Amino acid sequence: MAEKKNILTYEGLKLLEEELHNLKVVRRREVAGKIKEAREQGDLSENAEYDAAKEEQAGIESRIEEIERILKNAEVVVEEDVDASTINIGCNVTIKDLEDGEILEYKLVGSTESNSLKGKISNESPVGKALIGRSAGEIIEVETQMGILKYEIIEIKKS
Repeated sequence: MAEKKNILTYEGLKLLEEELHNLKVVRRREVAGKIKEAREQGDLSENAEYDAAKEEQAGIESRIEEIERILKNAEVVVEEDVDASTINIGCNVTIKDLEDGEILEYKLVGSTESNSLKGKISNESPVGKALIGRSAGEIIEVETQMGILKYEIIEIKKS
């Protein structure tokens, strides 16, 4: 089975590359130092510092593998080439909730980069799916656990 493509913006790609570099160069060295210090304390069978450092090391190695897998299957969206007449990955979108009038601003990104706390929604999320290919002025309906929500697309901008 072919692995799923990880759609990333250029910003998301750079952040993952920086994290990978930090994990490989800085964090690995830090944890190796902690493991060395813990070994020097003697009996490893009852050494909580050693166990904690080994767990931290395993977490770092796991994250390195995950990032490398994401980057191997990355498809980068060139945001400058995005057509802002319709919504696509890399666009900033302003929508209005037609029930309460709330104005929401999102950046549409691939699932790897999504972070609702930073206003980045995935193209695979219910709202993201409903927005793809739409234009300013259109009304979209999004089926959620709370029922159907209606939004008006106010503005589409390039990032």
